[in-house]
Amino acid sequence: MIGQKRKKITRNTWGVAGCGRFAENAFLPALQMLKKNEVIALFSNSKERANELSKKFGIPNSFSNYNEFLNSNINCVYISSANSNHYEQVIKAAKAGKNILCEKPLALSSLQAEEMVKVCEDNGVKLAVSYVYKFHPLVRKAKELINSEYIGKLVSINLNFNIDMVPGNNFRFNKGLSGGGALRDLGTHMIDLLRFLGGEIESIQGAVDNVVYKSDVDDFAAAIVRFENGGYGYFNVSYNNKKAFNRVEILGSKGAMSIEKLIGNQTAKLTILREGETKKSFRKRANKLFYLLKSVQQSFLKNEQPLATGNDGLINMKIMEELESKCLTKRN
Repeated sequence: MIGQKRKKITRNTWGVAGCGRFAENAFLPALQMLKKNEVIALFSNSKERANELSKKFGIPNSFSNYNEFLNSNINCVYISSANSNHYEQVIKAAKAGKNILCEKPLALSSLQAEEMVKVCEDNGVKLAVSYVYKFHPLVRKAKELINSEYIGKLVSINLNFNIDMVPGNNFRFNKGLSGGGALRDLGTHMIDLLRFLGGEIESIQGAVDNVVYKSDVDDFAAAIVRFENGGYGYFNVSYNNKKAFNRVEILGSKGAMSIEKLIGNQTAKLTILREGETKKSFRKRANKLFYLLKSVQQSFLKNEQPLATGNDGLINMKIMEELESKCLTKRN
């Protein structure tokens, strides 16, 4: 495959690796809303689980052998397995010539992520990562207003993503399978969104801790970052809060913006305050995953770089590792 020109494809025939609840309740229903896409194969370590979803969604092929799955006439793969499986599954899919959409975080470490990105490049396949928040229409509108300096020079961006997840059998609470807790699971989204809105990150400081739940992984993380182009970003994420506002707040020298109810499939609200003008509000209910899949579909069919790339996954991983290394002594 190295150095060979990829054959043009006119339809995405998907294989889904990992048959968890997100694949069942979010990915598969969202993909069914798009034309030029069809799921024709499922892979799970549990043959029974793969068969269950195969029957539910009318998918013709199900496998418990990953190599057989890759040979099932699919041309792209969605990897929805535990974080610890991403590395091997992405590399095998790339060497088999499949375009790839991988769940976040991309890998367990930046060393793994770096190799994954390189193998995809060497084999001429596209690697996208499922960073859904920057695909929401109101987030994209906010970015447009930031770039045009509608609210003046960017001062700060404040992001919150707090949920309640009690430690249990979920792979996210096994550090060997997940790599970490709230930071790796939720914080990776917030770092990606900070970079999308504010630009590349120059430095990061913060805390990674267990505040409520004592488990193998963190239940809380917070950080302040400095953007290369000036201004600051802040985020906090947690597994330990039953009720949270989860707002986006953007401050500029001439005004401010907020986005409420961005988490989940609620009707989000963008509010804009600008010096000398009346307050403006816009509401939009949007399936972020649908918008991401629509974008990924086009990038695969046109053989173009996706908006959320493997390199984004690598950069976000390096930033998380930097924060974790600075907080390691404190947690110990």
